[in-house]
Amino acid sequence: MAYQVLARKWRPQDFESVVGQGPIVTALRNALTDGRIAQAYLFSGIRGVGKTSAARVLAKALNCERGPAADPCNECTACREITAGSDLDVIEVDAATYSKVEQVRELTEGLKYGPARDRYKVVVIDEIHRLSRQAFDALLKIIEEPPPHLVFIFATTEIDAVPATVLSRCQEFHFRRVPSEILAGHLRTIAGDENIEASDAALRLIARAGEGSVRDSVALLDQLATFGSGSIADHDAVRLLGGLDTALFEKLLAAILEGDRAAIAGVVGEVEDEGWDPRHVYAQFLAYCRDAIHLAMGTDPDRVDLPREEADRLAERSRAAGFENLLRLLQQLLASEETVRRSDSSLLAVEIAWLRAAELPRLTRVEALLAGHAAAPSAPEGAASPPPRPTPPKPPPSRQPPPAEPPEREAAPSGTPATPPAKGSVDAFLERVSDSKPPLAGYLRQAPSLRWAKGALEIGVAADDELLRNRLEKAANRRVIDQAVAETWGAEARWTTVGTSPGSAAPAADAPATAEGDETPDNPTVQTVLEIFQDTVERVEPESTPDDTPEET
Repeated sequence: MAYQVLARKWRPQDFESVVGQGPIVTALRNALTDGRIAQAYLFSGIRGVGKTSAARVLAKALNCERGPAADPCNECTACREITAGSDLDVIEVDAATYSKVEQVRELTEGLKYGPARDRYKVVVIDEIHRLSRQAFDALLKIIEEPPPHLVFIFATTEIDAVPATVLSRCQEFHFRRVPSEILAGHLRTIAGDENIEASDAALRLIARAGEGSVRDSVALLDQLATFGSGSIADHDAVRLLGGLDTALFEKLLAAILEGDRAAIAGVVGEVEDEGWDPRHVYAQFLAYCRDAIHLAMGTDPDRVDLPREEADRLAERSRAAGFENLLRLLQQLLASEETVRRSDSSLLAVEIAWLRAAELPRLTRVEALLAGHAAAPSAPEGAASPPPRPTPPKPPPSRQPPPAEPPEREAAPSGTPATPPAKGSVDAFLERVSDSKPPLAGYLRQAPSLRWAKGALEIGVAADDELLRNRLEKAANRRVIDQAVAETWGAEARWTTVGTSPGSAAPAADAPATAEGDETPDNPTVQTVLEIFQDTVERVEPESTPDDTPEET
């Protein structure tokens, strides 16, 4: 018996064998069981996902001697003839060679007569989008009002090219791409029955190369099994499927993470010397970086489409690099992907994209700059410099000039205990305020005096210090101070403000909030900026015009 390729040998003969199209199979089975047979079906989807095979199975289910049934028996005369393509009542037409309006008219004339033997006359038109406009028009009438014995099944890979007038007369089913995991399982079944030796990694690589097409994946399995005389080695699968040696990607990823420009230039030279398509290499490297991100998240190396030893090495490097750095790297590479794809000088575009990615380890995070940390020195050419890991930002010291004399931090006067009941201190109080609202703590540190006396915290306010007075009058700031005082000296502790010069009026503890109209320090936008940058206002200068004389604030 002549050899039959695996794609034909393993073609689905019943709905159970259709791979990865569960919702469609369920809908067709229910329609057959309930007798809800439509006059026309339209199967759309990419190549090799089972459209024509499902059409043949549906034709067998309609005409099976035991049917209509949810699954054909594949034993009766009708089922066997439809499988062999010799049933007179099941007509298969390739629209690519049957697109003229005269041919379609001749077909529709013959469809007016009943089936020769079967229950239904079934017309399967493959790649229906290839019909001419006039041919589509010739089909419209018979599709909309067919004889009761006639069922149309259309298949197409370009549903957008099918006129809406035809779509509206059909029940449409979209066949999706089959996920790689389902494809790999199907290939494992075939390999087991056909005595083909292949690792799970090789089968996953074949499934990925099939891009969701069952037929393409099975054909690739057949090709690789023929090459290896019934055995598929991992390195053969990588090489014959157009893949690249992962050692190249391993070296490239290490060079980018270490900022080694010379090594990157060497990889680019290797790509040029081997004659590889730079766009293809770039796309493969993106997939390699995606695997690295998944491994950095803790994914099992067995689930990556790489040989186990290489997957383990990539997992170790990925964990050392860190998820955030790999994510930033992949984002940078994706941003350059369209430029690489569209560039006439693709090799140059690839080299620039990789060199730009290698600059990431030399960057300093903006949080570190805002916190006052200097950028780390750049690593020397070719030397390893792991990505920076800045310490968490701390509030920078206030830039307001200090007063002539430091604020008072005196012990309590005679007769009052030097240590408060809760064993707190002014420094502890300031620390708690800083934890809740750093800008407010900066204002309090610049107060003329700040001390615990007579069972209360006294905050000194100069008569002309409207800035501090306004801060202390704000309800939100008062709540922060109340909480910090309670945490430092106990729930019964209180605080008050005192003037630092004769005649100065200190605000009462229950003073109202600042009146509306203060457009500078109390402005919500100004306060938001101060809190973001954890800073204070040094001075306020009024807006002036050439005719105005600036006034003192």
